[in-house]
Amino acid sequence: MAEQKMTIEMVEVKSEDIIGERRAMFDSFMDATKWGIGATVGLLVAIYFLFG
Repeated sequence: MAEQKMTIEMVEVKSEDIIGERRAMFDSFMDATKWGIGATVGLLVAIYFLFG
């Protein structure tokens, strides 16, 4: 097997980049949570009115 040379570039990581990525991920998670809770409540209310 041929050996491959591995190179790693060391780049400075700034806290603003990390915070921005985490904030975007958290905002997306909160949006998905709100929609999921809303859909669950809507489904339960619909089931209650149809079969309750």
